[in-house]
Amino acid sequence: MSLNRNEMPKLGFGLMRLPLKDGVIDMDTLCKMVDLYLESGFNYFDTAYVYHGGESEKAVRKVLIERYDRDRFTLATKLPAWFIHSEEDRDKVFNEQLERCGAEYFDYYLLHSLEDGNNYDTYVKYDCFSWGVKKREEGKIRHFGFSFHGTPELLVKVLDEHPEIEFVQIQLNYADWDNPIVHSGKLYEILNSRNIPIIVMEPVKGGFLAKMDKEYEDLFKALRPDKSIASWALRFAGSLDGVATILSGMSLPCQMEDNIDTFKNFEPLSDEEKELINKVREKMLSVPLIGCTSCRYCVDGCPMSISIPDIMSTINTRRKFPNDNRPQFFYNGLTDRSGKASDCIACGQCEGVCPQHLNIIELLKEAVLRFEQG
Repeated sequence: MSLNRNEMPKLGFGLMRLPLKDGVIDMDTLCKMVDLYLESGFNYFDTAYVYHGGESEKAVRKVLIERYDRDRFTLATKLPAWFIHSEEDRDKVFNEQLERCGAEYFDYYLLHSLEDGNNYDTYVKYDCFSWGVKKREEGKIRHFGFSFHGTPELLVKVLDEHPEIEFVQIQLNYADWDNPIVHSGKLYEILNSRNIPIIVMEPVKGGFLAKMDKEYEDLFKALRPDKSIASWALRFAGSLDGVATILSGMSLPCQMEDNIDTFKNFEPLSDEEKELINKVREKMLSVPLIGCTSCRYCVDGCPMSISIPDIMSTINTRRKFPNDNRPQFFYNGLTDRSGKASDCIACGQCEGVCPQHLNIIELLKEAVLRFEQG
């Protein structure tokens, strides 16, 4: 079954940042969001083995498999390189995913976070590309691809060597378009030139492009007072040729409602709007901020229980507003509940799984200087 990007919904429901209540997934709220999403004509759900510590895939069973006919939705999940230490582990993880989700097959299956170094080397070492093709032939998956956080050079190499790949998921947003680490623009150009369907992740950069400094929000509202700030980022991605689906990790019903409004009444960006986005991007990037998207991959494996994304956010706030005392108050409250930046033992676990390739150990040292030695 060939992949037709035109049959895929523009808005995908990313299940990485689900609504929480008392620290666990709020199933009642999630069911309402799922119902609204499906009733609005969308059907692409994206999860992964590691999301919410494995609870995201379990939630799929409860909110989708047990409540809807299987032909009402399409489901994507991913094979994590960091859990694969033998060829047997491929099937061990895959079968666990089928069991967690209560599914007989996955519509889309991805090698998770393919990038230069360990992850790519693991997928090659254990022949995961051929394994994925076999699963497709067995009918256990319908379409095979990968999510990508590597260099443009690696992307070209992988595509040249693996024509069996049907789609690629990349981080793409206007803030990262020329980012020399994320390479949104270059990766997009490579994929679009080869006519490979693109799944977009982090279109609002972990919420960074949904709630911005008032200076930037005022610029957007002056031109389009009827549009949310997040809609600008989603429309940027949706206006690009070759984009099949744009994933949004929605945590609140109001986010779902806003995103549905954006895509059910989709308007490609006008030339004037593109110029404004370029202006905002230039202003935004003039302040050096940490490109953390709060994916929280770094948190589960931290031996010192440091809430790294929250500390990164606190550093960013202090960089933007050096005389504001609120970042200090937030840091104090945060580290009452989790590890301090100074607790870091520099094991490197966090840097090994960070999709943004952040120098987390050094950034935590910055946090120590800013918040613990003041």
